[in-house]
Amino acid sequence: MTSTAARLLVDCLVEQGCDRVFNVPGESFLPVLDALGETSEIQTVTCRQEGGAAFMACADGAMTGRPGICFVTRGPGATNASIGVHVAFQDSQPMILFIGDVDRSMRDREGFQEVDFPAFFAPIAKWSARIEDAARIPEYVARAYATAISGRPGPVVLALPEDMLHESGLTNSPRPYVCRPAQAPCPDAMATMLDLIGDAAAPVAIIGGGGWNAKARQYFTAFAERIGIPVATAFRRQDAIPPASPVFAGNLGYGPNPKLVERIKAADVVLVVGARLGEATTDGYELVTLEHPGQTLIHVHPDPNELNRVYRTDLAICADVDEFAESAALWEEGDVIPFDAGAEAHGEWVEWSTPGDGGYRLDLASCLALARRELPGDTIVCNGAGNFSGWWHRYWPYAGYPSQLAPTAGAMGYGVPAAVAAALRHPERQVLAVAGDGDFLMNAQELATAAQYGCNVLVIVVDNGSYGTIRMHQERTYPGRVSGTDLANPDFAALGAAFGAWTRRVETTGQFEAALVEAIPLKGMRLIHCLVEVEQLSAGGATVSGLRGSA
Repeated sequence: MTSTAARLLVDCLVEQGCDRVFNVPGESFLPVLDALGETSEIQTVTCRQEGGAAFMACADGAMTGRPGICFVTRGPGATNASIGVHVAFQDSQPMILFIGDVDRSMRDREGFQEVDFPAFFAPIAKWSARIEDAARIPEYVARAYATAISGRPGPVVLALPEDMLHESGLTNSPRPYVCRPAQAPCPDAMATMLDLIGDAAAPVAIIGGGGWNAKARQYFTAFAERIGIPVATAFRRQDAIPPASPVFAGNLGYGPNPKLVERIKAADVVLVVGARLGEATTDGYELVTLEHPGQTLIHVHPDPNELNRVYRTDLAICADVDEFAESAALWEEGDVIPFDAGAEAHGEWVEWSTPGDGGYRLDLASCLALARRELPGDTIVCNGAGNFSGWWHRYWPYAGYPSQLAPTAGAMGYGVPAAVAAALRHPERQVLAVAGDGDFLMNAQELATAAQYGCNVLVIVVDNGSYGTIRMHQERTYPGRVSGTDLANPDFAALGAAFGAWTRRVETTGQFEAALVEAIPLKGMRLIHCLVEVEQLSAGGATVSGLRGSA
Protein backbone atom coordinates (compact mmCIF):
# COMPACT_ATOMS: atom_id res chain seq x y z
CA MET A 1 0.00 0.00 0.00
CA THR A 2 1.39 3.37 -1.07
CA SER A 3 -0.42 6.17 0.73
CA THR A 4 0.34 9.21 -1.44
CA ALA A 5 1.13 10.07 -5.04
CA ALA A 6 4.49 11.54 -4.01
CA ARG A 7 5.39 8.36 -2.13
CA LEU A 8 4.41 6.30 -5.18
CA LEU A 9 6.59 8.49 -7.41
CA VAL A 10 9.63 8.00 -5.17
CA ASP A 11 8.95 4.24 -4.95
CA CYS A 12 8.90 4.14 -8.76
CA LEU A 13 12.29 5.84 -8.88
CA VAL A 14 13.68 3.32 -6.41
CA GLU A 15 12.29 0.47 -8.52
CA GLN A 16 14.14 1.88 -11.56
CA GLY A 17 17.42 1.87 -9.69
CA CYS A 18 17.66 5.60 -9.02
CA ASP A 19 20.14 6.26 -6.21
CA ARG A 20 20.57 10.04 -6.49
CA VAL A 21 18.48 13.07 -7.44
CA PHE A 22 19.60 16.65 -7.92
CA ASN A 23 17.19 19.43 -7.01
CA VAL A 24 16.53 23.01 -6.09
CA PRO A 25 13.56 22.83 -3.69
CA GLY A 26 10.21 24.43 -4.43
CA GLU A 27 6.84 24.51 -2.70
CA SER A 28 5.27 22.97 -5.79
CA PHE A 29 6.74 19.53 -5.02
CA LEU A 30 6.99 19.54 -1.22
CA PRO A 31 5.33 16.10 -0.95
CA VAL A 32 8.11 14.64 -3.10
CA LEU A 33 10.79 16.23 -0.92
CA ASP A 34 9.07 14.75 2.12
CA ALA A 35 8.96 11.29 0.53
CA LEU A 36 12.61 11.55 -0.51
CA GLY A 37 13.49 12.46 3.07
CA GLU A 38 12.02 9.15 4.22
CA THR A 39 13.91 7.07 1.62
CA SER A 40 17.36 5.73 2.37
CA GLU A 41 17.84 4.34 -1.16
CA ILE A 42 18.05 7.78 -2.82
CA GLN A 43 20.47 10.58 -1.99
CA THR A 44 18.95 14.03 -2.43
CA VAL A 45 21.53 16.57 -3.57
CA THR A 46 20.40 20.15 -3.04
CA CYS A 47 21.91 22.59 -5.54
CA ARG A 48 22.09 26.38 -5.73
CA GLN A 49 20.60 27.06 -9.17
CA GLU A 50 18.40 24.94 -11.40
CA GLY A 51 20.77 25.18 -14.36
CA GLY A 52 23.51 23.68 -12.22
CA ALA A 53 21.19 20.95 -10.95
CA ALA A 54 20.16 20.02 -14.49
CA PHE A 55 23.80 19.94 -15.63
CA MET A 56 24.57 17.57 -12.75
CA ALA A 57 21.74 15.25 -13.79
CA CYS A 58 22.90 15.36 -17.42
CA ALA A 59 26.46 14.50 -16.41
CA ASP A 60 25.26 11.71 -14.11
CA GLY A 61 23.32 10.18 -17.01
CA ALA A 62 26.40 10.43 -19.21
CA MET A 63 28.43 8.44 -16.69
CA THR A 64 25.90 5.73 -15.84
CA GLY A 65 23.92 5.27 -19.05
CA ARG A 66 20.79 5.54 -16.87
CA PRO A 67 18.73 8.74 -16.64
CA GLY A 68 20.11 11.41 -14.37
CA ILE A 69 17.23 12.73 -12.24
CA CYS A 70 16.47 16.37 -11.48
CA PHE A 71 13.59 18.03 -9.61
CA VAL A 72 12.81 21.74 -9.93
CA THR A 73 9.85 23.99 -9.35
CA ARG A 74 7.63 25.63 -11.95
CA GLY A 75 8.22 28.84 -13.90
CA PRO A 76 11.68 30.27 -13.15
CA GLY A 77 12.94 26.92 -11.85
CA ALA A 78 11.95 25.09 -15.01
CA THR A 79 13.21 27.74 -17.38
CA ASN A 80 16.55 27.85 -15.55
CA ALA A 81 16.78 24.06 -15.85
CA SER A 82 16.03 24.13 -19.59
CA ILE A 83 19.73 24.62 -20.40
CA GLY A 84 20.47 21.18 -18.95
CA VAL A 85 17.64 19.63 -20.96
CA HIS A 86 19.00 21.17 -24.15
CA VAL A 87 22.51 19.88 -23.43
CA ALA A 88 21.17 16.38 -22.70
CA PHE A 89 19.26 16.50 -25.98
CA GLN A 90 22.18 17.56 -28.17
CA ASP A 91 24.61 15.34 -26.25
CA SER A 92 22.29 12.31 -26.54
CA GLN A 93 22.40 11.69 -22.77
CA PRO A 94 19.59 10.13 -20.70
CA MET A 95 17.95 12.46 -18.19
CA ILE A 96 14.54 13.03 -16.59
CA LEU A 97 13.48 16.46 -15.36
CA PHE A 98 10.52 16.51 -12.96
CA ILE A 99 8.82 19.90 -12.57
CA GLY A 100 6.43 20.86 -9.78
CA ASP A 101 3.46 22.43 -11.56
CA VAL A 102 0.41 24.54 -10.71
CA ASP A 103 -2.74 22.85 -9.40
CA ARG A 104 -4.86 21.28 -12.10
CA SER A 105 -7.73 23.63 -11.20
CA MET A 106 -5.52 26.68 -11.77
CA ARG A 107 -4.35 25.81 -15.27
CA ASP A 108 -4.90 28.15 -18.23
CA ARG A 109 -5.39 31.23 -16.02
CA GLU A 110 -1.73 32.25 -16.20
CA GLY A 111 -1.46 31.40 -12.55
CA PHE A 112 1.61 32.05 -10.44
CA GLN A 113 4.65 30.89 -12.42
CA GLU A 114 2.47 28.92 -14.85
CA VAL A 115 4.03 27.60 -18.08
CA ASP A 116 2.72 25.00 -20.52
CA PHE A 117 5.63 22.65 -19.91
CA PRO A 118 4.82 19.92 -22.45
CA ALA A 119 4.72 22.60 -25.15
CA PHE A 120 7.71 24.53 -23.79
CA PHE A 121 10.04 21.53 -23.71
CA ALA A 122 8.74 19.68 -26.77
CA PRO A 123 11.47 20.95 -29.16
CA ILE A 124 14.36 20.04 -26.83
CA ALA A 125 13.17 16.81 -25.20
CA LYS A 126 12.47 13.30 -26.46
CA TRP A 127 9.14 13.41 -24.64
CA SER A 128 7.44 16.01 -22.46
CA ALA A 129 4.18 15.42 -20.62
CA ARG A 130 2.11 16.19 -17.53
CA ILE A 131 0.92 13.52 -15.08
CA GLU A 132 -2.75 14.34 -14.55
CA ASP A 133 -3.79 11.07 -12.88
CA ALA A 134 -1.83 9.91 -9.83
CA ALA A 135 -2.77 6.29 -10.51
CA ARG A 136 -0.76 6.45 -13.74
CA ILE A 137 2.52 7.49 -12.08
CA PRO A 138 4.09 4.01 -12.50
CA GLU A 139 3.19 4.04 -16.20
CA TYR A 140 4.65 7.52 -16.77
CA VAL A 141 7.86 6.88 -14.85
CA ALA A 142 8.51 3.57 -16.62
CA ARG A 143 7.82 5.17 -19.99
CA ALA A 144 10.11 8.09 -19.11
CA TYR A 145 12.97 5.69 -18.35
CA ALA A 146 12.35 3.64 -21.48
CA THR A 147 12.19 6.75 -23.66
CA ALA A 148 15.30 8.33 -22.14
CA ILE A 149 17.53 5.27 -22.70
CA SER A 150 16.16 3.80 -25.93
CA GLY A 151 17.40 4.52 -29.46
CA ARG A 152 19.26 7.80 -29.29
CA PRO A 153 19.29 8.56 -25.53
CA GLY A 154 18.00 11.92 -24.40
CA PRO A 155 15.95 13.92 -21.90
CA VAL A 156 12.34 13.49 -20.78
CA VAL A 157 10.36 16.17 -18.94
CA LEU A 158 7.40 15.36 -16.67
CA ALA A 159 5.29 18.06 -15.01
CA LEU A 160 3.73 17.21 -11.63
CA PRO A 161 0.60 19.20 -10.68
CA GLU A 162 0.94 20.16 -7.03
CA ASP A 163 -2.53 18.96 -6.03
CA MET A 164 -1.95 15.61 -7.76
CA LEU A 165 1.08 14.95 -5.56
CA HIS A 166 -1.11 15.19 -2.42
CA GLU A 167 -3.55 12.49 -3.52
CA SER A 168 -3.68 9.58 -1.05
CA GLY A 169 -5.05 6.07 -0.77
CA LEU A 170 -3.31 4.80 -3.89
CA THR A 171 -2.70 1.06 -4.18
CA ASN A 172 -0.71 1.02 -7.44
CA SER A 173 2.69 -0.68 -7.51
CA PRO A 174 5.83 0.53 -9.31
CA ARG A 175 6.49 -1.06 -12.67
CA PRO A 176 9.50 -3.39 -12.93
CA TYR A 177 12.96 -2.14 -13.83
CA VAL A 178 13.30 -0.88 -17.40
CA CYS A 179 16.51 -1.78 -19.24
CA ARG A 180 17.73 -0.75 -22.66
CA PRO A 181 16.80 -3.45 -25.19
CA ALA A 182 19.77 -5.03 -26.94
CA GLN A 183 19.61 -4.35 -30.66
CA ALA A 184 22.12 -6.43 -32.63
CA PRO A 185 23.21 -5.52 -36.18
CA CYS A 186 21.95 -7.39 -39.23
CA PRO A 187 24.49 -10.10 -40.20
CA ASP A 188 24.05 -9.34 -43.91
CA ALA A 189 24.78 -5.67 -43.24
CA MET A 190 27.89 -6.61 -41.27
CA ALA A 191 29.16 -8.73 -44.15
CA THR A 192 28.50 -5.89 -46.59
CA MET A 193 30.31 -3.44 -44.33
CA LEU A 194 33.41 -5.62 -44.11
CA ASP A 195 33.39 -6.08 -47.88
CA LEU A 196 33.26 -2.31 -48.37
CA ILE A 197 36.12 -1.75 -45.93
CA GLY A 198 38.11 -4.62 -47.39
CA ASP A 199 37.83 -3.13 -50.88
CA ALA A 200 38.79 0.35 -49.67
CA ALA A 201 42.15 2.01 -50.19
CA ALA A 202 41.87 4.63 -47.42
CA PRO A 203 39.09 3.96 -44.89
CA VAL A 204 38.60 5.94 -41.66
CA ALA A 205 36.26 5.62 -38.69
CA ILE A 206 34.53 8.35 -36.67
CA ILE A 207 33.12 7.15 -33.36
CA GLY A 208 31.36 8.21 -30.16
CA GLY A 209 27.84 9.38 -29.43
CA GLY A 210 24.45 8.04 -28.46
CA GLY A 211 24.65 4.94 -26.28
CA TRP A 212 28.45 4.69 -26.27
CA ASN A 213 29.71 2.79 -23.24
CA ALA A 214 32.64 0.78 -21.89
CA LYS A 215 31.61 -2.32 -23.84
CA ALA A 216 31.49 -0.36 -27.11
CA ARG A 217 34.90 1.11 -26.31
CA GLN A 218 36.47 -2.27 -25.61
CA TYR A 219 35.11 -4.13 -28.62
CA PHE A 220 35.41 -1.34 -31.17
CA THR A 221 39.03 -0.81 -30.15
CA ALA A 222 39.70 -4.51 -30.70
CA PHE A 223 37.98 -4.42 -34.11
CA ALA A 224 39.80 -1.26 -35.26
CA GLU A 225 43.19 -2.53 -34.15
CA ARG A 226 42.62 -5.84 -35.91
CA ILE A 227 42.02 -4.18 -39.28
CA GLY A 228 44.31 -1.16 -38.75
CA ILE A 229 41.68 1.49 -39.56
CA PRO A 230 42.40 5.06 -38.33
CA VAL A 231 39.87 6.04 -35.65
CA ALA A 232 38.86 9.64 -34.97
CA THR A 233 36.48 10.61 -32.18
CA ALA A 234 33.53 12.93 -32.63
CA PHE A 235 33.48 16.33 -30.92
CA ARG A 236 34.00 15.94 -27.17
CA ARG A 237 33.87 12.14 -27.35
CA GLN A 238 37.61 11.66 -26.90
CA ASP A 239 37.29 8.88 -24.32
CA ALA A 240 35.46 6.66 -26.84
CA ILE A 241 38.74 4.83 -27.54
CA PRO A 242 41.88 4.55 -25.40
CA PRO A 243 44.39 7.20 -26.49
CA ALA A 244 47.15 4.59 -26.30
CA SER A 245 45.47 2.53 -29.01
CA PRO A 246 47.81 2.25 -32.03
CA VAL A 247 44.95 3.28 -34.34
CA PHE A 248 43.68 6.34 -32.44
CA ALA A 249 43.96 9.27 -34.85
CA GLY A 250 42.73 12.16 -32.69
CA ASN A 251 39.56 14.16 -32.20
CA LEU A 252 37.33 16.19 -34.46
CA GLY A 253 35.52 19.39 -33.60
CA TYR A 254 37.10 22.79 -33.10
CA GLY A 255 40.84 22.94 -33.80
CA PRO A 256 41.52 19.38 -35.01
CA ASN A 257 44.85 18.17 -36.36
CA PRO A 258 45.09 19.43 -39.98
CA LYS A 259 46.59 16.08 -40.99
CA LEU A 260 43.54 14.28 -39.61
CA VAL A 261 41.26 16.65 -41.52
CA GLU A 262 43.09 15.86 -44.76
CA ARG A 263 42.97 12.14 -44.03
CA ILE A 264 39.19 12.20 -43.63
CA LYS A 265 38.71 14.30 -46.75
CA ALA A 266 40.83 11.81 -48.72
CA ALA A 267 39.06 8.73 -47.35
CA ASP A 268 37.13 6.54 -49.75
CA VAL A 269 35.13 4.78 -46.99
CA VAL A 270 33.94 6.58 -43.85
CA LEU A 271 32.63 4.35 -41.06
CA VAL A 272 30.61 6.38 -38.53
CA VAL A 273 29.58 4.60 -35.31
CA GLY A 274 27.34 6.32 -32.78
CA ALA A 275 28.08 9.87 -33.91
CA ARG A 276 25.34 11.97 -35.49
CA LEU A 277 27.87 13.82 -37.68
CA GLY A 278 26.76 17.13 -36.22
CA GLU A 279 27.94 20.60 -37.15
CA ALA A 280 30.93 20.69 -34.77
CA THR A 281 32.24 17.24 -35.67
CA THR A 282 32.01 17.95 -39.42
CA ASP A 283 33.12 21.59 -39.36
CA GLY A 284 29.80 22.90 -40.60
CA TYR A 285 28.98 19.75 -42.64
CA GLU A 286 32.01 20.34 -44.83
CA LEU A 287 34.57 17.82 -43.54
CA VAL A 288 32.21 15.09 -44.68
CA THR A 289 29.66 16.66 -47.01
CA LEU A 290 26.01 15.70 -47.14
CA GLU A 291 26.38 13.90 -50.49
CA HIS A 292 30.11 12.99 -49.99
CA PRO A 293 30.96 12.35 -53.67
CA GLY A 294 33.74 9.82 -54.04
CA GLN A 295 33.19 8.52 -50.52
CA THR A 296 31.14 5.59 -49.24
CA LEU A 297 29.40 6.41 -45.96
CA ILE A 298 28.58 3.60 -43.53
CA HIS A 299 26.52 4.92 -40.63
CA VAL A 300 25.84 2.84 -37.52
CA HIS A 301 23.39 4.35 -35.05
CA PRO A 302 20.90 2.99 -32.49
CA ASP A 303 18.08 5.28 -33.64
CA PRO A 304 16.57 4.71 -37.10
CA ASN A 305 15.47 8.35 -37.18
CA GLU A 306 19.12 9.46 -37.30
CA LEU A 307 20.00 7.29 -40.30
CA ASN A 308 19.63 9.23 -43.58
CA ARG A 309 18.24 12.14 -41.59
CA VAL A 310 20.91 14.63 -42.71
CA TYR A 311 23.44 12.61 -44.67
CA ARG A 312 22.92 10.38 -47.67
CA THR A 313 24.01 7.01 -46.31
CA ASP A 314 25.33 4.22 -48.52
CA LEU A 315 24.98 1.56 -45.82
CA ALA A 316 22.78 2.27 -42.80
CA ILE A 317 23.03 -0.12 -39.84
CA CYS A 318 20.52 0.38 -37.04
CA ALA A 319 22.03 -1.23 -33.94
CA ASP A 320 23.18 -0.48 -30.44
CA VAL A 321 26.79 0.63 -30.72
CA ASP A 322 28.02 -1.89 -28.17
CA GLU A 323 26.22 -4.76 -29.90
CA PHE A 324 27.64 -3.61 -33.23
CA ALA A 325 31.15 -3.31 -31.80
CA GLU A 326 31.02 -6.78 -30.28
CA SER A 327 29.76 -8.29 -33.52
CA ALA A 328 32.49 -6.52 -35.49
CA ALA A 329 35.24 -7.61 -33.10
CA LEU A 330 34.13 -11.25 -33.18
CA TRP A 331 33.38 -11.43 -36.92
CA GLU A 332 35.39 -14.17 -38.62
CA GLU A 333 34.11 -14.43 -42.19
CA GLY A 334 36.25 -12.73 -44.83
CA ASP A 335 38.65 -11.02 -42.45
CA VAL A 336 39.97 -7.70 -43.77
CA ILE A 337 43.68 -7.51 -44.56
CA PRO A 338 45.07 -5.01 -42.02
CA PHE A 339 45.81 -1.44 -43.13
CA ASP A 340 48.94 0.52 -42.24
CA ALA A 341 47.02 3.78 -42.06
CA GLY A 342 45.94 3.36 -38.43
CA ALA A 343 49.52 3.36 -37.18
CA GLU A 344 50.41 6.30 -39.44
CA ALA A 345 47.45 8.33 -38.18
CA HIS A 346 48.28 7.52 -34.58
CA GLY A 347 51.81 8.77 -35.06
CA GLU A 348 50.45 12.03 -36.47
CA TRP A 349 48.18 12.38 -33.44
CA VAL A 350 51.06 11.77 -31.00
CA GLU A 351 53.05 14.53 -32.69
CA TRP A 352 50.06 16.91 -32.72
CA SER A 353 49.12 16.23 -29.09
CA THR A 354 52.59 16.63 -27.59
CA PRO A 355 52.65 20.05 -25.91
CA GLY A 356 55.50 22.46 -26.48
CA ASP A 357 56.17 25.88 -24.98
CA GLY A 358 54.45 28.90 -26.46
CA GLY A 359 56.68 31.34 -24.59
CA TYR A 360 54.03 32.98 -22.39
CA ARG A 361 54.61 33.72 -18.69
CA LEU A 362 51.84 31.27 -17.85
CA ASP A 363 51.92 29.05 -20.91
CA LEU A 364 48.86 26.83 -21.22
CA ALA A 365 50.54 24.22 -23.43
CA SER A 366 53.32 23.88 -20.86
CA CYS A 367 50.68 23.62 -18.14
CA LEU A 368 49.16 20.68 -20.00
CA ALA A 369 52.54 18.98 -20.12
CA LEU A 370 52.70 19.35 -16.35
CA ALA A 371 49.13 18.08 -15.95
CA ARG A 372 49.97 15.00 -18.03
CA ARG A 373 52.95 14.35 -15.77
CA GLU A 374 51.21 14.88 -12.44
CA LEU A 375 47.54 13.89 -12.79
CA PRO A 376 46.32 10.29 -12.97
CA GLY A 377 45.63 9.09 -16.50
CA ASP A 378 42.00 8.27 -15.65
CA THR A 379 41.24 11.76 -14.30
CA ILE A 380 37.69 12.82 -15.15
CA VAL A 381 38.02 16.17 -16.90
CA CYS A 382 34.91 18.38 -16.88
CA ASN A 383 34.57 21.62 -18.80
CA GLY A 384 32.03 23.99 -20.26
CA ALA A 385 32.48 26.14 -23.35
CA GLY A 386 35.33 28.43 -24.30
CA ASN A 387 38.73 28.50 -25.99
CA PHE A 388 40.36 27.47 -22.70
CA SER A 389 39.05 23.95 -23.29
CA GLY A 390 40.97 23.64 -26.56
CA TRP A 391 44.26 23.05 -24.75
CA TRP A 392 42.73 20.09 -22.90
CA HIS A 393 41.07 18.70 -26.03
CA ARG A 394 44.35 18.86 -27.92
CA TYR A 395 46.87 17.80 -25.28
CA TRP A 396 45.11 15.76 -22.60
CA PRO A 397 44.84 11.98 -23.22
CA TYR A 398 41.42 10.87 -22.00
CA ALA A 399 42.66 7.48 -20.84
CA GLY A 400 39.85 6.36 -18.53
CA TYR A 401 36.20 5.71 -19.22
CA PRO A 402 34.31 7.83 -18.63
CA SER A 403 36.89 10.60 -18.45
CA GLN A 404 35.45 13.46 -20.55
CA LEU A 405 32.37 15.36 -19.42
CA ALA A 406 31.92 18.27 -21.80
CA PRO A 407 28.82 19.55 -23.60
CA THR A 408 28.68 19.04 -27.36
CA ALA A 409 25.99 21.72 -27.25
CA GLY A 410 28.68 24.23 -26.31
CA ALA A 411 26.97 25.41 -23.11
CA MET A 412 28.93 27.56 -20.70
CA GLY A 413 28.91 26.78 -16.99
CA TYR A 414 28.83 22.99 -17.34
CA GLY A 415 32.23 22.13 -15.84
CA VAL A 416 31.74 22.76 -12.11
CA PRO A 417 28.30 21.08 -11.87
CA ALA A 418 29.54 18.12 -13.92
CA ALA A 419 32.51 17.81 -11.58
CA VAL A 420 30.18 17.69 -8.57
CA ALA A 421 28.23 14.86 -10.22
CA ALA A 422 31.46 13.04 -11.11
CA ALA A 423 32.89 13.36 -7.60
CA LEU A 424 29.72 11.88 -6.13
CA ARG A 425 29.57 9.06 -8.71
CA HIS A 426 33.31 8.26 -8.71
CA PRO A 427 34.79 9.28 -5.33
CA GLU A 428 37.74 6.95 -5.98
CA ARG A 429 38.96 8.98 -8.99
CA GLN A 430 40.55 12.37 -9.48
CA VAL A 431 37.93 14.84 -10.74
CA LEU A 432 39.02 18.05 -12.45
CA ALA A 433 36.88 20.99 -13.49
CA VAL A 434 38.50 23.32 -16.01
CA ALA A 435 36.80 26.66 -16.63
CA GLY A 436 37.44 29.98 -18.28
CA ASP A 437 36.71 33.12 -16.32
CA GLY A 438 33.43 33.79 -18.13
CA ASP A 439 32.50 30.12 -18.08
CA PHE A 440 33.27 29.72 -14.36
CA LEU A 441 30.98 32.49 -13.17
CA MET A 442 28.02 30.94 -15.00
CA ASN A 443 27.79 28.31 -12.23
CA ALA A 444 30.48 29.06 -9.63
CA GLN A 445 27.77 28.94 -6.96
CA GLU A 446 27.77 25.13 -7.23
CA LEU A 447 31.04 25.18 -5.29
CA ALA A 448 28.68 25.51 -2.33
CA THR A 449 27.07 22.21 -3.37
CA ALA A 450 30.50 20.60 -3.67
CA ALA A 451 31.40 21.82 -0.18
CA GLN A 452 28.08 20.71 1.33
CA TYR A 453 28.50 17.14 0.10
CA GLY A 454 32.24 16.82 0.72
CA CYS A 455 33.23 16.48 -2.93
CA ASN A 456 36.87 15.96 -3.85
CA VAL A 457 37.20 18.34 -6.79
CA LEU A 458 40.14 20.21 -8.30
CA VAL A 459 39.13 23.38 -10.17
CA ILE A 460 41.41 25.24 -12.58
CA VAL A 461 40.15 28.70 -13.59
CA VAL A 462 41.82 30.19 -16.67
CA ASP A 463 41.41 33.95 -16.37
CA ASN A 464 42.27 36.15 -19.36
CA GLY A 465 39.78 38.92 -18.55
CA SER A 466 37.76 38.20 -21.67
CA TYR A 467 35.13 36.09 -23.33
CA GLY A 468 38.05 34.65 -25.28
CA THR A 469 36.24 32.65 -27.95
CA ILE A 470 34.06 35.60 -28.92
CA ARG A 471 37.09 37.91 -28.77
CA MET A 472 38.84 35.60 -31.26
CA HIS A 473 35.93 35.78 -33.69
CA GLN A 474 35.66 39.51 -33.07
CA GLU A 475 39.33 40.08 -33.95
CA ARG A 476 38.88 38.05 -37.15
CA THR A 477 35.85 40.03 -38.28
CA TYR A 478 36.44 43.45 -36.68
CA PRO A 479 40.19 43.56 -35.90
CA GLY A 480 41.08 46.02 -33.16
CA ARG A 481 37.45 46.88 -32.45
CA VAL A 482 36.85 45.32 -29.03
CA SER A 483 33.25 45.59 -27.94
CA GLY A 484 31.38 43.69 -25.26
CA THR A 485 33.98 40.98 -24.62
CA ASP A 486 36.18 42.44 -21.84
CA LEU A 487 35.57 41.15 -18.31
CA ALA A 488 36.34 42.70 -14.91
CA ASN A 489 36.87 39.67 -12.70
CA PRO A 490 37.04 39.06 -8.96
CA ASP A 491 39.94 37.35 -7.23
CA PHE A 492 38.85 33.78 -7.97
CA ALA A 493 41.25 32.37 -5.38
CA ALA A 494 39.61 34.49 -2.69
CA LEU A 495 36.18 33.49 -3.99
CA GLY A 496 37.09 29.81 -3.82
CA ALA A 497 38.42 30.26 -0.31
CA ALA A 498 35.08 31.77 0.72
CA PHE A 499 33.50 28.42 -0.22
CA GLY A 500 36.05 26.59 1.92
CA ALA A 501 38.43 25.55 -0.86
CA TRP A 502 42.21 25.36 -0.71
CA THR A 503 43.29 27.94 -3.29
CA ARG A 504 46.29 29.39 -5.08
CA ARG A 505 46.63 32.34 -7.46
CA VAL A 506 49.31 31.81 -10.10
CA GLU A 507 50.78 34.02 -12.80
CA THR A 508 53.65 31.91 -14.19
CA THR A 509 54.07 28.34 -15.41
CA GLY A 510 56.42 27.66 -12.50
CA GLN A 511 53.84 28.84 -9.99
CA PHE A 512 51.23 26.65 -11.67
CA GLU A 513 53.52 23.63 -11.37
CA ALA A 514 54.05 24.22 -7.66
CA ALA A 515 50.33 24.73 -7.03
CA LEU A 516 49.33 21.63 -9.00
CA VAL A 517 51.85 19.42 -7.19
CA GLU A 518 50.60 20.73 -3.85
CA ALA A 519 46.92 20.40 -4.73
CA ILE A 520 46.77 16.85 -6.13
CA PRO A 521 47.24 14.86 -2.90
CA LEU A 522 44.81 17.03 -0.93
CA LYS A 523 41.16 16.17 -0.32
CA GLY A 524 38.10 18.36 -0.64
CA MET A 525 37.84 21.38 -2.90
CA ARG A 526 40.97 22.89 -4.41
CA LEU A 527 41.06 25.84 -6.82
CA ILE A 528 43.93 27.21 -8.87
CA HIS A 529 43.35 30.69 -10.31
CA CYS A 530 45.51 31.09 -13.44
CA LEU A 531 46.04 34.60 -14.78
CA VAL A 532 46.93 34.42 -18.47
CA GLU A 533 47.43 36.96 -21.23
CA VAL A 534 44.53 37.49 -23.60
CA GLU A 535 47.11 37.41 -26.43
CA GLN A 536 47.14 33.58 -25.91
CA LEU A 537 43.79 33.04 -27.63
CA SER A 538 43.67 29.41 -28.72
CA ALA A 539 45.48 26.07 -28.62
CA GLY A 540 45.77 26.30 -32.39
CA GLY A 541 48.08 29.31 -32.10
CA ALA A 542 45.64 32.17 -32.71
CA THR A 543 46.75 35.42 -31.08
CA VAL A 544 45.27 38.89 -30.91
CA SER A 545 48.27 40.45 -32.65
CA GLY A 546 48.35 37.69 -35.27
CA LEU A 547 44.69 38.08 -36.15
CA ARG A 548 45.04 41.84 -36.42
CA GLY A 549 48.15 41.46 -38.54
CA SER A 550 46.53 39.02 -40.95
CA ALA A 551 43.54 41.34 -41.32
